[in-house]
Amino acid sequence: MAFGAPSLKGRALRLLSQREHSRSELERKLARHEEEPGALARALDELEAKDFIREDRVVASVVHQRAPKLGALRVRQELQQKGIAPDAIASAVSGLQASELERALALWRRRFGDPPADAKERARQIRFLMTRGFSGAIAARVLKNPAEDEG
Repeated sequence: MAFGAPSLKGRALRLLSQREHSRSELERKLARHEEEPGALARALDELEAKDFIREDRVVASVVHQRAPKLGALRVRQELQQKGIAPDAIASAVSGLQASELERALALWRRRFGDPPADAKERARQIRFLMTRGFSGAIAARVLKNPAEDEG
C-alpha cells in the first residue's frame, strides 16, 4: 500500500459517512483499490459485523429520499442497481404502491398544476410521470381529473 493512501476500510467508512451504501455498491466502488485478493471482502465483512453496512437502512434511505419524486417502478430500479435482495425490494415497493396515486398527483401538481390544454400537452404530462416510474394507469388517473382524486 502506498504511503498515506487510506485503507479499504477507511475508504468504505468515508463513503458510508456520506450516505448509506449497500455491500455491492461498496464492492463496486472500492474494487480498484484492492491490492491483495480478499482484502476488500474482509474489510466489508468487518464493517457488516459492526452494523456499518445494513441493507434495511439502504432501503429505508432510498425510499425516504426518492419516493416523493418517483414511482414504485423507478424506486425498484434504483434498489436493484444497489444490489439489494429481491425480497427486500418487493417489500419496499409494495409499501409504496398504496400511496402511488397520491404521490403522482402531488408531483404532477408541483410540476404542472393545470390540466393539459391539448393532446400534445397531455402526452407530455403523461410522459413526465411515466419517466419518473409511475405506471401509465396512474398517469392517466392523475390527468383524468386531478380535482376528483383529492382526499
